[in-house]
Amino acid sequence: QVQLVESGGALVQAGGSLRLSCAASGRTFSTYGMGWFRQAPGKEREFVAAISWSGLNIYYVDSVKGRFTISTANAKNTVYLQMNTLKPEDTAVYYCAAWLRVVAPTTPPGYWGQGTQVTVSS
Repeated sequence: QVQLVESGGALVQAGGSLRLSCAASGRTFSTYGMGWFRQAPGKEREFVAAISWSGLNIYYVDSVKGRFTISTANAKNTVYLQMNTLKPEDTAVYYCAAWLRVVAPTTPPGYWGQGTQVTVSS
């Protein structure tokens, strides 16, 4: 089993920045990478960003490219999501995820965190 714990969600004004963190514990050696999804009220959960532990594979949804940056601290089994120039439409619960096989936007993750709320006010 792999446990994922997110932190860093908050209320921020439009144009501001936040950094989300997700720490993985347990059988982390069984994972290939980690990333983030988000779910806004009344909408389906959507992929946001992902990164393989090697750092060679990085993916972003088009709506966050140029504004969000995903990175890892492998020694700490931690993934970060730096979010800049936040917009009200970025408001959502952000979920950390870990992949057991190929890290890709269309590949279902094997593990999920509990989520952290990000609210962007206009």
